[in-house]
Amino acid sequence: METHRVLGSGFLEAVYQEALEKEFILRCVPYDREFPLRIKYKDFLLEKEYIADFICYGKIILELKALSNIGTEHESQVINY
Repeated sequence: METHRVLGSGFLEAVYQEALEKEFILRCVPYDREFPLRIKYKDFLLEKEYIADFICYGKIILELKALSNIGTEHESQVINY
């Protein structure tokens, strides 16, 4: 929320991602940026990976969206992670 409060709305996701990374550094939040997640189909790991914007504390997936509203397709995307 701090990042959005300072920058406001209207920027692309990449701007918010870079600013949020600075905020994590300031607050000593452990994170991995653009972290690859493997996708499993039945007993197979697919070659295609999903790249999460951030993984915080080694287990919290953070997906950034620069949108005015979150739709069901965005919710489904995060649930599939």
